[in-house]
Order: sequence, then structure tokens, then C-alpha cells
Amino acid sequence: MSNPKTLHFNTIALLASVNIEAVSATLARLAGYLQGEGCRVVFEQSTAGLMADGVDALPINEFAGRVDLCIVVGGDGSMLSAARKIAATGIPLLGINRGRLGFLTDISPDELAERVAPVLRGDYTVSHRFMLDAQISRNGELLQRGRAVNDVVLHPGRSVRMMEFDLYIDKQFVYSQSSDGVIIATPTGSTAYALSAGGPILFPELDAIIVVPLNPHTLSSRPITLSGDACIELQVSARNELSPLVTCDGHNDFVTAPGDIITITKHPDALQLIHPKDHNFYQVCRSKLGWGGRLGKSLTEG
Repeated sequence: MSNPKTLHFNTIALLASVNIEAVSATLARLAGYLQGEGCRVVFEQSTAGLMADGVDALPINEFAGRVDLCIVVGGDGSMLSAARKIAATGIPLLGINRGRLGFLTDISPDELAERVAPVLRGDYTVSHRFMLDAQISRNGELLQRGRAVNDVVLHPGRSVRMMEFDLYIDKQFVYSQSSDGVIIATPTGSTAYALSAGGPILFPELDAIIVVPLNPHTLSSRPITLSGDACIELQVSARNELSPLVTCDGHNDFVTAPGDIITITKHPDALQLIHPKDHNFYQVCRSKLGWGGRLGKSLTEG
């Protein structure tokens, strides 16, 4: 057993949001490994329900000042859910992938010991990611508010009919559009829904926001890349016969009405994602997106 004094993280919280056997098994194995390394392990309160009785449980609202590191077991959806709740505490997050793509959860369950051990001793990299704040107002009154790690999407819901909206950036009118909606995404979200809609891939730590139209009724409408400090306003057109929805990270559907204004800005809270020292964003893209492998020597191989 390692001496706890040599550890960079002493108290570690484990989180999961999917109740499947593979996740529970990984949680149990991870907890046993961490305890064997001298860490104190606590389970987020709902996550504790996935385990046998007798584990230490702690609500997320009590993590601040008591937890040094949060490890999420699951897919990117689990990491997004945890990130929205943890960001305000400043506690860093590490992901163990039990999902599909795993852009945010980049450690395989089969390599816990060799990949987690260096992290416990401070050998890791930190990626700082910003979130988006979305506010829906009607006649000057704030109705709803949400936050997103990946994206805020304005869309027509279950209807197959096009919707109309006006786009303003920093109070300047940009265009009126008829389309299936629009995606406002962070660099983190540029490899998610925005990518499927034809948006660019942004390096994760860029201070930028992308605006990606969904099937616009014009061939000239293209994605726009903005400063991370931009203020984006979407005004639901009075000509709409629909009640479009605003969705944050695929959750929290807020119903809007003609004339409503959705204001999207950078959220004051930011995320700290921890990666093993050998983490490489471009290698992740090759692996997850099926990019071509290396055909010849790299520039650094001489």
C-alpha cells in the first residue's frame, strides 16, 4: 500500500449515472484499487445506490472542501452530467470510459492501474473547459436558465416543419433564418452534435464559440466561429406557428414562444478535466472519428 502522504489526491469521489452491470463492476474494481493505494473513497449519493451496502456516500453539494478529485465512470453523457454539477466547486474531473465514443472519458477500464496510478501522484495534464449559460426571456422577464458543457440547441421539437429565428451577435443583427434550428457549441461540444451538423472541430481549449445552422433553407448559410466572450441572442420569430425548444446538452427542454429571446454567453464556472500525461487530442480524433492512420514517418521521426 502506498503512503497516503505521497498522494496528490487523498479523498476521491466516484460518480456514475448509468445503472448497468459493467458500470457497477468498474466502480467496485476502481474503489478497491484506490483504497489499496491509500486513498479515501466516497460515492456520490445516488451512485452509492449502485453498490453494495456499507459504502461511504456523500451528496454533491457537500463535495466542496471535502473531495480532492472526482472520477466519473460511464460515457461522455455521464461526464457532462457530472461536469454541470461539479464545475462550481472547482474540483477536477477524471473519466473512465464505459460508453461509446469517450471524448471526455478517456481511460479504459482495462488500464486502471497503469493510467490512474500516475494521476494519483500528480503526473497528469489539466484541460480547462468553459461552459455556456443560456437564458430565456419573454417581454424582458427571465423565464428559464440552463447551462451546457457541449451545446445549446434551438430546435422545433417533434415537428418536422421549419422554424424561423433572428440571430444577433453582440447586439448586432446577423441574419433571419428558416431552418431546423441552430446549435451554439463550445470547443468541447464541437466534436458532438455540432460536428454531425457540419460544424468545424475546435481544439478543446480554444476560447471560441461556434454557431452551426441545422439544415438552413439556403445554401449560403454556414457555421460561424466567434470569440468565447461573444453574446449570442436568438429571437424566436413572431411568424412561427411552432413553440421551439431550447435544449442544453441534450437535456432540460425549455419551451419558447414567438418573440422570446434566448441569450447565450460564457458561463462564469469552468471545468477542470484531468488527463493522463500522454493524452493526445489528435490521437483521440483518429481513434474516435476514424481518421486515417500514419502512412509515413512524422516530421519528428527524422
